[in-house]
This record gives sequence, structure tokens and C-alpha cells, in this order.
Amino acid sequence: MNRNQDEVAGLPARRAALRLLDAVLRKGLPLEAALDVAARDLERADDRGFAHAIAAETLRRLTDLDGLIDSATKRPLPDDAKARFALRIALVQALALDTPPHAAIATVLPLVDGGPRKLVHGVFGTLMRSGATLASPPSLPPPVAARWERHWGADVVVEAEKLLAAPPPLDLIFRRGAELPADLEGTSLLPGHLRLPGRTAVVGLTGYGEGGWWVQDVAASLPARLLGAGEGRTALDLCAAPGGKTMQLASAGFAVTAVDSSESRLTRLSENLARTHLDAKIVVADLLKWSPPEKADAILLDAPCSATGIYRRHPDVLYRVRPKAIAELAEVQAKMLERIAGWLKPGGLLVYSVCSLEPEEGEQVVDSFLQGRRDYEAAHLTAGELPASVPVEGNRIRILPGQFGDAGGADGFFVARFRRTAAD
Repeated sequence: MNRNQDEVAGLPARRAALRLLDAVLRKGLPLEAALDVAARDLERADDRGFAHAIAAETLRRLTDLDGLIDSATKRPLPDDAKARFALRIALVQALALDTPPHAAIATVLPLVDGGPRKLVHGVFGTLMRSGATLASPPSLPPPVAARWERHWGADVVVEAEKLLAAPPPLDLIFRRGAELPADLEGTSLLPGHLRLPGRTAVVGLTGYGEGGWWVQDVAASLPARLLGAGEGRTALDLCAAPGGKTMQLASAGFAVTAVDSSESRLTRLSENLARTHLDAKIVVADLLKWSPPEKADAILLDAPCSATGIYRRHPDVLYRVRPKAIAELAEVQAKMLERIAGWLKPGGLLVYSVCSLEPEEGEQVVDSFLQGRRDYEAAHLTAGELPASVPVEGNRIRILPGQFGDAGGADGFFVARFRRTAAD
């Protein structure tokens, strides 16, 4: 096969990457949700993976890619211009994914018709000849950086950009009684936790087939820990999929009912329960319409949210999630908390969590909840419940970029715990 044929053979993956970026940036769709449609023409898993890698890395570095493009054009290209999309894809390959420049440009030029093709070729060539490089670490989108600096300070923005630069590490949470395998070298940040270096393949690791552990970010493992041991007690895990918290609760001894509106995601949970030899009752339902047959001893609500706390895994949220969506999600979260409040027995614990860096979805939601419920009080964390490395303030935990920074960071999270003091 000659060089030109080899380059053309890579065109379908680049075309799929362009569709992915269009789905996220123009249509506002989640990157993962758009993959099946955008990559429908790709039969090989490697090609699908490469298309996803191009799109994800483009989103991770979009602010800096656009800065380079704008520096080499007389007039800024429209944000949705196909020439801008093609340049983003070519540049991210050449400057971040180690694709030879000649292959990077040759495989995107067919994506652009007519005059813009000459523009793309010219701008790319100008930037390559000038020795262009991408900022390290990548820059957050200015609106996001401004919002997070307003809420959390400039230092958090700096730490957030550091996290954006590196692949997240792999966190394993171990079933109660399972031993941490001696041949897995990593760092333990919490009891029953082991962190391995980023990009570690999961299948084939010691203990996977035996069901001794599951993958769950260290921050995401905090909410279930706040409910303690479950011997002889019932627990509702609400918005349960993909299931890490359900497995934690089941491993802690709770009789768990896991509720989620997504049947497909609950199928994955069922498979993980079988692999880990744990048990839970699974219910496919909308929380705003469903009610449990009886009150529970403990409730965990991991509410649907903006997911801005997991931006390093899903960089599309940096561009899809805007203040209006955050406000709308906060309203849903408040409705869910109010609806489920009566499902808990007096004396029981309720834990609310979101993987969001927005106070509108965290602090403000639980402040309003406490103000409106005389039958609930803040259930403060006591010394020894969690290691000193976890930032606890009363009944709350706020994980910001920079937390566990020396060990590779963690997803952004907010957790709050309450106790029900009286019946309806």
C-alpha cells in the first residue's frame, strides 16, 4: 500500500471525529451518547477508539486550539465553520496525538470542500512552520474559568487546568473482606481503596474475574461511606446507575434497593453485582413518580447533575453545560430531595451527592432543604469516620480540583449528610 492510500484509509475515523465534535459543540449532545451515531460507519474498534480520542482531546484543548487558529487567520473563522473543525482535528493530531503532520493534514482536507480547503491547508502549514505548540496545561474555556474562580478562587482554576492535562488514574474499590492483591502496586487513599496509574487496562487485573473490586473514583466512593455499616438495615440507592454506590452499600451489609430510570445502565449494574457476588433489588423507575413500599433505614441520593466535576473524564461538559442548565438541574435536585424525604425512618440517615463543581447544585440545594424541613437536621461527621485527608465541614464534604493532588487528584464532588428527627 502506498503512502496516499494509507492516508486515505484513515479518513473515516477523522470524519467520525468531526461528527462527534459537531454533535457536542453545535447540537449540545454528550460525547459518549453521540459516539454510536457518529462512528456508525466504522467497523473496527480501533477506528472507533481513535475517532473518540481525537474528539475528546480536541475538547480537552479546544480553547488553545482555537487560539492558534485565530492567530493565523486575518479574520476569525465562525465557531461552526467546517474549516475551523477541520483545523482543530488536524492540529490536535499533530500537536497532541503524535500524528505526523503530513498525515494529520492529508486526512482532514477531504472533509472540506472548495475554497476553505485551501484555507485549511494554508493555516495548518503556517502554524507548523512557525513551530506552534499547545499550552501546557490546557486552558479552561474562559466562561468556565471565570465561574469557578468566582466560586472557589484562582488557585482552584489553576489546579483544574492541571487535572485537565493528564489522564485520570484508575481507582479500585474493594468488596468488604477482599484482600488487596500484593501484585497490584498503587496508592491507597481510603480504606478499601487502591489507585493505579492512569490508562491501566481493567480486564485481566488480579481480582477482576473473582469480583474482588470494581472501578470507582475515590471521590465517588465517599457518599456511601457516610452511611456506615448496614447489618440488618435497609437502604435505598436512588439514581443508582452505574452502580458503584450500590455495590458499596451491599458490601457494607445493607439490604439495598437500587432505583434508576435507565434500564440499560441497570443491566450493567446487574452484571457487576453478579461479578462481585453481591446482591441488590433493582427497580427501573422515575423517582418523581415511584414510591417505595416501606420506609428505609438509610437513603443515598446521587442526584442527576451537570457532571462538571468529572470534566477531565468527559471534557464535553465544559462546553455543553451552561448556567441555564445548571439552574434547571438544581430545581430537579430540590424536587427529588423533597419527594424522597418522607421515605426515611426517623433516626435514619440521608446522604445527598452530586459530581458537580457548581454550588447551585450542592450547597444551595441542601441549604434550602434544611430550611424547609423541620423533621431533618445536619448529621455532622465525627472524628475517625474518614481520614484527615478528606475535607470535612460539619455534615458536608466538598472535593475541589487540587484535593489528593499529589496522588493524581479526584473528581469534583459535593456530599451532605442529614438525619431524620421525626416522622411525618
